[in-house]
Amino acid sequence: MPAEKVTAIQAMLKTMQCEVDPANIEANGDGFELDDVFCADGQYDMDLKGDLTVAEKRKE
Repeated sequence: MPAEKVTAIQAMLKTMQCEVDPANIEANGDGFELDDVFCADGQYDMDLKGDLTVAEKRKE
């Protein structure tokens, strides 16, 4: 995973008051799969589209 993609994903999540360990970011086709995302309102798994918009957000 390119470092700039990880940085961009982390920055996008920060705007949502969330964070994720870079080890839990996986490329998934033309998007990304994030496991164990910690947000102000709980823990989630997320799927992101290639443009880093949220495709799906599942509360754990």
